[in-house]
Amino acid sequence: MTDFEVIYSDYFSDVYKYALSLCHNETLAEEITQETFFKALKGIDNFKGQCKMRVWLCQIAKNIYFSICQKNKDTRDKSQEDKIECIEQKLINKETVWEIHKKLHFLDEPYKEVFTLRVFGELPFLQIAELFGKTESWARVTFHRAKIKIKEGLD
Repeated sequence: MTDFEVIYSDYFSDVYKYALSLCHNETLAEEITQETFFKALKGIDNFKGQCKMRVWLCQIAKNIYFSICQKNKDTRDKSQEDKIECIEQKLINKETVWEIHKKLHFLDEPYKEVFTLRVFGELPFLQIAELFGKTESWARVTFHRAKIKIKEGLD
């Protein structure tokens, strides 16, 4: 087996699960995963080991997903839209969802991305922290601050 085949077999499942957590669509998650490994193969010489291989691959997958969303706003699966109905296990109406999305749109980074990954991607704080190269506490605090900023905008 070549080195890249080992990488593929070791990380395929993690990248697929991450992509699925982003898009909630099995077919799209498979496409994102395949594209991720294609780009990783092309750019493997650029991987300098600054982060873990899993984190690097998930960053590629995240970028592919967001590129797809930019190209086609209808890419989101209906099940993801249903999950928007629940924030912190509190039912909210569609007007509130719209207001939350408006506030989220204008949030500064990294608050916007951490909130999106946690609420819509349903990622644990540890994975969010790894994506940013930070600690789990940083991810928790950033998410909490994002919630506060959104709630303040809603009041």
